[in-house]
Amino acid sequence: MREQLPALIVVVPLLAALASPFIAYFSKTLVRWLSIAAISVALISSIGSLVHALTQGTWHYHFGNWAPPWGIEYVIDPLGGAMAVLISFVSLVVAIYSGPFLKEDTWLKKGIFYSLYTLLTTGLLGMVVTGDVFNFYVFLEISSLTGYALIAAGGHRATVAAFRYLLIGTIGASFYLLGIGYLYAITGSLNMADLVEKLPPLIDSPVVLLAIVMFVVGLGTKMALFPLHGWQPDAYTYSHPAATAFIAGVMAKVPAYAVLRFFFFIIGSAAAPVKAALEVMGWLAAVGIIAGSIMAIAQKDFRRMLAYSSVAQIGYIVVGFAVGNTLGLIGAILHIINHAIMKSCLFLVAGGVKWRTGEHTIEKYAQLCRKMPLTMGAFLIAALSMVGLPPTAGFFSKWYLVLGALEANMWPYVVIIIISSLLNAIYFFRVIENIYLKKASEPSEEVKGSLELPLQMLVPIVVLGLGILVIGIFNEQIVSQVLLYALPGGGN
Repeated sequence: MREQLPALIVVVPLLAALASPFIAYFSKTLVRWLSIAAISVALISSIGSLVHALTQGTWHYHFGNWAPPWGIEYVIDPLGGAMAVLISFVSLVVAIYSGPFLKEDTWLKKGIFYSLYTLLTTGLLGMVVTGDVFNFYVFLEISSLTGYALIAAGGHRATVAAFRYLLIGTIGASFYLLGIGYLYAITGSLNMADLVEKLPPLIDSPVVLLAIVMFVVGLGTKMALFPLHGWQPDAYTYSHPAATAFIAGVMAKVPAYAVLRFFFFIIGSAAAPVKAALEVMGWLAAVGIIAGSIMAIAQKDFRRMLAYSSVAQIGYIVVGFAVGNTLGLIGAILHIINHAIMKSCLFLVAGGVKWRTGEHTIEKYAQLCRKMPLTMGAFLIAALSMVGLPPTAGFFSKWYLVLGALEANMWPYVVIIIISSLLNAIYFFRVIENIYLKKASEPSEEVKGSLELPLQMLVPIVVLGLGILVIGIFNEQIVSQVLLYALPGGGN
């Protein structure tokens, strides 16, 4: 079975997704454990594949005995393997957390939810392990369609948000598809490794330039890069609370991974069109960092504040790409990991508070430190990490981004990162003040006794909170033993 690990990453959750509605008919409990087990297999397979990539070199797995570039292959290098571990880990944590939200649902609703959830996990995992650009599009559509459905499942306002996302997301996916169509037209290949060999002599072709523009618009839309982020705030705010943390934490990171894969591994960042594209994306990201932070300050709904914060956080990742040197790319990749953990933790907290108290406005969070001490402790860690205070994970990714910008003599990015961190402090310390310092405005709002969440919700929150500290404390080992090998030219 060890030889089949790359296939198991995708195949096992895919089969679980197909079986979930049928299993739910016989047992609503069993379908939940089926999804958890399938995602656990994907996580174990991802870890095994990453270890193989780090110790023995990039793993090329061919399907159906058809050798590339004609056949489909999965490619596990340190970057793809690390992303697969991240996706499957967050998916597993959120799947465990989701139980209480679905407790009263019928077998059909529960079966459909877990089918969609594991299918979303399948799509995201497929995107990071495939070595074929069209296969990437197939998995992109799988993850998008299931994402639309999970967002729409959040209620009436979520339906509108999902429809808006469907329209904008379809346009984004179409731009990506046009981009790979142009590459295929000029190279005759869809295999990533084959494109690496065929593109250099064609790099100045108008067709390649047009493909790069398509990728900027298409992937920029999917990752909610400013000003293409219009779908994101409502989608994150109103989506199904059992899946919001996974959608908000991971879904936009995979298109960011795709930007890194296309512009640094396939086409090459030394190409003039890619340099120009990254410069444009960098300045859009810089504006988005400030705009997202300011919009977050204006929000009263905690979930919406987190949604606008994500616009800014995606900007950090793209700034790292625009800086383009080793330190900048390390900061970008580390922030992909950090933000997935931090934002997932924060949305788990938001969902838990909503589930327990029915509240989601920041001013209603008064005294929650006394009623939900462990939950709010995890929130505090995640919030401080978002601001960028050591020894949390968020500090170190921002630190690498600043060092990279200084090395590249890109001072505006340094200033923007510092200013945005101050803005982050404003809106997160406002929430911290409500939780730890502010008293309830009315005596009737003072709820007696503990409101701490049940273990199946509390444990995932605490695990992610501790994970933020672990990544921060061991950031040097993560960078030196994994991320350096994940850079272009770092693997075999």
